[in-house]
Amino acid sequence: MSIVANLTKLKAELDPIDVCLIAVSKTKPIEALKEAYDFGQRIFGENQVQELVQKAEALPKDIDWHLVGHLQSNKVKYIAPFISLIHSVDSLKLLVEIDKQAQKNNRVIDCLLQIYIADEDTKYGLDFAEAIDLLRSETYLSLKNIRIAGLMGIATYTDNQKKIAEEFYELRTLFKGLKDSFFKESAYFKELSMGMSADYTLAIEQGSTMIRLGSTIFGERIYKETE
Repeated sequence: MSIVANLTKLKAELDPIDVCLIAVSKTKPIEALKEAYDFGQRIFGENQVQELVQKAEALPKDIDWHLVGHLQSNKVKYIAPFISLIHSVDSLKLLVEIDKQAQKNNRVIDCLLQIYIADEDTKYGLDFAEAIDLLRSETYLSLKNIRIAGLMGIATYTDNQKKIAEEFYELRTLFKGLKDSFFKESAYFKELSMGMSADYTLAIEQGSTMIRLGSTIFGERIYKETE
């Protein structure tokens, strides 16, 4: 199926349930993004800062860019002027740097705390206790140019649907607990970014508000991923 056909199918599926679609365009050529843009897609996600910056410069300025991959503190400055949402905040140190760069650009940058839910050593993220400690810390409370808009998680890469659903359920449970404890009066704390091409239907069943889809939209990757 074509990119337009894929997006048409997804739009029909997601619009009635108000789930945000992030088109994850890593390694995809500009032409593929333009095709999705011309269809009406305005939210794109990238894993690598360098690729994100290059595409942001080449494409229309009304796109909302999301950083969905691991972010190093020394690269925050490159995306701070324009990034709409950073999904992958996995340390207080990184949050401090985002706040610093946001202040330089006279912005408030929305962020999601990435929570470690997978049974895999290769995944990044805070564990539940670390997330709570971060939100209680004086350093976090002093930050004025970031806003925690919710949580993000990546499930274990497995065919075990029950395990994936349980991991998403645990993340939703943490989200509800943090909402009640830290963000009860904060309407902006509302995003639960979970679900990719292989597991997004399970994520939606467990309360995801944002899904990050690459191959479901653009087809399988054929370009080698670079740092």
